[in-house]
Amino acid sequence: MKKLLFSLSLVALSLISLSAQRVAVVDINLILESMDDYENAQRELDKVAAGWRQEIAKEYDEIKSMFNRLQAEKVLLTNEQQMQKEEEIISKEKQVRELQKRRFGPEGDLFLKRQELVSPIQDKVYFAIEDYADDRGYELILDKNGAAGILFASETLDKTSEIIKRIK
Repeated sequence: MKKLLFSLSLVALSLISLSAQRVAVVDINLILESMDDYENAQRELDKVAAGWRQEIAKEYDEIKSMFNRLQAEKVLLTNEQQMQKEEEIISKEKQVRELQKRRFGPEGDLFLKRQELVSPIQDKVYFAIEDYADDRGYELILDKNGAAGILFASETLDKTSEIIKRIK
C-alpha cells in the first residue's frame, strides 16, 4: 500500500513538473508511412529480401534432393560412401544456415541494406522534429507509440551533470 502511494505521488509530481514544460507527442510510424521515399525504400527492401529468401529456399531444395538421392541409393552404397554423402549433406546445411545468417542475421545484409535505405529518411524526420520543436518552443517530444521513445529533448532538461556533481 505504501509503495502504491509512493508511486502515485511520483507520478503526480512528474505531471506537475511537466505541466510547466512544453511537451508534444507524434506518431513516428505514421510520419514515416506518409513519406513516398520511405514506402519506396520498404518496397526495395521487400524485393531484396524476397530474392534472398528464394535463394535460400533453392539451396534447401538442393539439400532435400541430396537427401532423397541418398535414401534411394542407400542400399547400393558402402558404409563409407553413405557416411561421405551424409557429411556432404551436413556440410551443405551448415553453408545454407551461414548464408541465412549472413543475409538475415542481426548484423546481416538485410540490416545493412535497411540502414542504407531507411536511415537517411529517418534522419530527415528527426531533423524536422527538432526544427519543429525549436520553432514552437517544445522542450520534449515523445513518440506516441513508444517505439522510439524520446524524439527530441531540450538540452536544458538534461540534468546529468548535476547528478554527477552530487555523486562526487
